Amino acid sequence: MTNKPSLRQRFNYWFDNYMSRGTSALIGGLAIATLLIIFSAGFIITIGGRILRNPDADPPGFLEATWWSLMRTLDSGTMGGDNGWGFRIVMLLVTLGGIFIVSALISVINNGLEANLERLRKGRSRVLENNHTLILGWSPQIFTVISELVAANENRKEGAVIVVLADEDKVEMEDAINERVPDTKNSRIIARSGSPIDLTDLEIASPHSARAIIILPHGTDPDSQVIKSVLALTNNPKRHAAPYHLVTQIRDPKNMDVVKMIGQRDILQPILTNDLIARVVAQTSRQSGLSQVYVELMNFGGDEIYFKNESALTGKTYADVLRTYDDCSPMGIRRADGTVLLNPPSETDLRADDQLIVIAADDDKIRPSAQRASVDESAIQKNTRRAKPAPESCLILGWNRSGATIIRELDSYVARGSRVTVVSDIFNLEKQIPAQAGKLHNQKLKVTEGDTTDRALLESLKAPDYEHVIVLAYSTLDPQEADAKTLVTLLHLRDMAIRDETPFSIVSEMLDLRNRELAEAAKVDDFIVSEHLISLMMAQFSENRELLPVFSDIFDPEGAEVYLKPVSEYVQSGKPVNYATLVESALRRGETAIGYRLMRESDDSSLAHGVHTNPKKSSTVAFALEDKVIVIAGN
Repeated sequence: MTNKPSLRQRFNYWFDNYMSRGTSALIGGLAIATLLIIFSAGFIITIGGRILRNPDADPPGFLEATWWSLMRTLDSGTMGGDNGWGFRIVMLLVTLGGIFIVSALISVINNGLEANLERLRKGRSRVLENNHTLILGWSPQIFTVISELVAANENRKEGAVIVVLADEDKVEMEDAINERVPDTKNSRIIARSGSPIDLTDLEIASPHSARAIIILPHGTDPDSQVIKSVLALTNNPKRHAAPYHLVTQIRDPKNMDVVKMIGQRDILQPILTNDLIARVVAQTSRQSGLSQVYVELMNFGGDEIYFKNESALTGKTYADVLRTYDDCSPMGIRRADGTVLLNPPSETDLRADDQLIVIAADDDKIRPSAQRASVDESAIQKNTRRAKPAPESCLILGWNRSGATIIRELDSYVARGSRVTVVSDIFNLEKQIPAQAGKLHNQKLKVTEGDTTDRALLESLKAPDYEHVIVLAYSTLDPQEADAKTLVTLLHLRDMAIRDETPFSIVSEMLDLRNRELAEAAKVDDFIVSEHLISLMMAQFSENRELLPVFSDIFDPEGAEVYLKPVSEYVQSGKPVNYATLVESALRRGETAIGYRLMRESDDSSLAHGVHTNPKKSSTVAFALEDKVIVIAGN
């Protein structure tokens, strides 16, 4: 038989349950106890005022007596002038109650305020925004993404809101952003602490009202984190019926199908990072300055790619379209069904529902010119034949996940009989590469094990005898350590290039954008900062989802690509010629000119290393023999 609980046990049980309700319950209980003391004392003084205080004085009213009681709970020194021992005893009890109970109440309130302030500092309050850009996750890429989004939204009159949700301290995130992106112009940056894969934390950032969501990879297994974040959004029980616009990146090609499968209901745009960077490295190794062209096309600081429906040009050919604009550079047509035609044949007609794909400083700059720039027929080179491609030699120093793709991409560009040599300190790489790169048709592969920072090894390899040298960052090392190793290798190569009369191109991959300035001392022909390039592309896609098929075509070896070709094949060098003449010459070759590169400016980073995209057609330039024209052409 169970013993019946005593009254004391019942009270203790009730008290424990009450206290477990938290700070609000504690404040409520202490407040009630305080009021009981104050009102009880006020009632006693009102009833027994003559006896307790002064027989000759009129007793105070209840409100007055309660006020006296309240003052003594707050300040014990108030009772110093009290008369009458009975009154003094009552006030002493009230004061003691104030010391023990009211002080406890004040302390609890203070602690509660501190706890709430700490909660606010941690960024756990819900974001009440609409039409904002949401960034999930935290990595070094976030600073480039935010900078680009700020630049993209600079012209928005109502401003823009960028929300960051990451499993980091809110204050530390805000401090880092303020340090790396000090001028946010008309954009507001809101940081919140929480896990991007936790459904409860995700609601803090209001993902259902965001216009675009960028998911940054982070952690030791970034692809898994991305997949979990996509699942948390696409299968969220609170999601809306309309498709979400999600932009992210994947490292392992095997995970692309998984991501696309779980994002079928939404507009999911994943970037295969290793594959993309490998293609850029492979193309840039053979065309110095190409990565800078990509940066110019992807960032929001200068000219950008826009889509424009130009009904006035319906029925005109693509050749007519190229000749119509002076302040912008058409590069293709987007059909009504979404098909992208970059550098279509000159006779391709523009239909009523088609959109032009145009490079312009702003969308309001896309308008036909009232007067076309004249073409100097005498300056156009005619009947210039390009030499048959000769076998090439390429030296790859270092290794990472992109290496096999680079070799495979190079094999699709170079002539038969070419050779590629890989030098790395990774054990057994000779057996790994054939399995990853597949069968090579145009190149002969040689793999050597060694330290790529060793000058003696580089001398023995006779690096200057190669036409192209690619220095890859080791993905197995910390980014700073990997970049340091790359810098040492670059300095040795540059010194060897100075001593040797045979010119060879040097292309390097850097992991941290901040190290590029250090690397420029080595005067390398080109740099590919992988995370920076991917960050630019993610920001572009978040602002304009239609850009994905454009860049997919550019980076696809089977599609139209960007080339830097000798300007001497298009127009006469050494004499002033307007850009319209260069565009016309490229058009007659079945190519679309989008700019040029002046090699005399190649060492000046403030001039984009000589890359000029979308110049005015009426602008005049005297090209040197080594200058390049930037064109979009078939392979």
